Amino acid sequence: MEQNIIVRAATAADSHYTETITNEMAESAKARGTGIAKRSPEYIQKKIEEGKAVIALAADGTWVGFCYIEAWEHEKYVANSGLIVSPPFRKSGVATQIKRKVFELSRKKYPNAKIFGLTTGLAVMKINSDLGYEPVTYSELTTDEEFWKGCRSCVNFDILTLKERKNCMCTAMLFDPVEDGKKKLELTKTVVTPDGDLEHHRKREFKGNFKLFERWVRFKQFVLLKGWKKKEGDQGKKPSILSFLFFW
Repeated sequence: MEQNIIVRAATAADSHYTETITNEMAESAKARGTGIAKRSPEYIQKKIEEGKAVIALAADGTWVGFCYIEAWEHEKYVANSGLIVSPPFRKSGVATQIKRKVFELSRKKYPNAKIFGLTTGLAVMKINSDLGYEPVTYSELTTDEEFWKGCRSCVNFDILTLKERKNCMCTAMLFDPVEDGKKKLELTKTVVTPDGDLEHHRKREFKGNFKLFERWVRFKQFVLLKGWKKKEGDQGKKPSILSFLFFW
């Protein structure tokens, strides 16, 4: 759908969209069959009033998309959560615009915080990768119990519990401002080759291997679901090399 879409920080004047947003979050989770933590209209309104949300609107005022910020462990960690786009506007690039805007807002409000996310969506993983996130183990995320309580309303909470909060259907991704600073510094270093060419030294980027990672994510989810359904029958079995990889 081609319309002029405005992506900006949400304000109190946007509060009337809260029920539409939460309803779409619930419907989207149901359609995917891989849940997200439920949020009430009151919770979303609070995020808007605190200046911790980004909204996308069409020129005629039609709601297009939304995302919000949560801070954990005394602002040591920040999560960009609840990314949702109205179905008619999906695959238009608006999700990328929203993620970039909420990422910028997070960096502005919490410049020293590590920004993380849990998602089952490959499109979101790609956007995160482009922003500088890296896939990490769950142990590198916040230990704040309030964050993990939010997973209780997810349809996959039993899997998270079975895995002792070390793994689940979601993939964990993290942006570390310290590591990002090191990468940017490394990119400024150059060396002159014998032919007089300048070569930039940079680390191998995750996004360059996204297709391989996509296959890994799908296989991981398949095995986790299979293992969850057969958890009692698998008691006592030795872990395979593949199960070890799932805790990467």
